[in-house]
Amino acid sequence: MAAEKPTFEEQLAQLQQIVSHLEQGNVPLEEALQQFQEGIKLSKELQTKLTSAEKTLGHLIDDNGNEKVYEKQSDDPSNNGGGNRGFGSENE
Repeated sequence: MAAEKPTFEEQLAQLQQIVSHLEQGNVPLEEALQQFQEGIKLSKELQTKLTSAEKTLGHLIDDNGNEKVYEKQSDDPSNNGGGNRGFGSENE
């Protein structure tokens, strides 16, 4: 029977445990290096899962069953969205 892969939450908890342990500062060098490498590996795996989830969530299904691509709003503060033009300007 194949071992089940840990969930995202389990991997994140493991990464947090490694970071906490390393932050204590009383870890022998060899153990610290091993844990650091394991932490990097976990971090990459978690980032891959997050990227995959983001791509999955980027495709929405409308009421008719048609797939739509979700377009994230820009973080650009110069982009006011165009929908608020003139808002509050009635009394100006």
